Amino acid sequence: MLDTIGRTISRQGFAFVQAPAMHEVLELAGLRDWDGFAAGWDDLGVDTFMADGGRYRRRRFAAFRAGPDGIGRKPHQPHYQSRDYNPLNGGIERWFLPVSDTIGAHPALRAILAACHRLFEGLTAPPLRPPSWHVETHQFRIEARTGQEGRPTPEGMHRDGVDWVLVLLVNRINVASGETTIHDLAKQPLGSFTLTDPLDAAFTDDNRVYHGVTPVTPLDPAHPGHRDVLVVTFRRE
Repeated sequence: MLDTIGRTISRQGFAFVQAPAMHEVLELAGLRDWDGFAAGWDDLGVDTFMADGGRYRRRRFAAFRAGPDGIGRKPHQPHYQSRDYNPLNGGIERWFLPVSDTIGAHPALRAILAACHRLFEGLTAPPLRPPSWHVETHQFRIEARTGQEGRPTPEGMHRDGVDWVLVLLVNRINVASGETTIHDLAKQPLGSFTLTDPLDAAFTDDNRVYHGVTPVTPLDPAHPGHRDVLVVTFRRE
């Protein structure tokens, strides 16, 4: 299955992988206790770096190194993107709450990182493979209330300034929309889909495509909603 995903990414620059196939991939990599892992999204901090003034995004962040000897966590550090890649919130060091020790060492996260490492290493031409990869993990919760939409990608259609990206749906409660769209480097549309079930996933080759997600709104306006995702990026060190 991982090879099939890799061939799809090679062919079109991205892959939409639905939950059953993603579960199969992650189970082989050691996935356990998904519910305990997903519960970690109930303890995120408000993103105070939103240049649009929004308070609809919660997150935690951690960095890892992936190499021949395995995957190890790096000391806590800021997340940085240049304004070339993030014109809204880029250009500064953004210090977010760290991913908790429990989630950072959780078998679900370790399975996700191991599967990504195998996939992205295989997709990288041997002369370009680094001795180790700089890996960033982002826990995101996008909140939506009546009169306040949640914006998963407030910077719009963008690239992340890395090599490879995984966006994995963790949960989706009382929200409508959140459609992912993919464009080529000429900003021409290549495809669109919506992550609706836990473990639905989007993989992108960040050197070849842009991606964005439409805002989410509450399905039932009497109650708040939220969209939880894990974003994993791999960049050559």
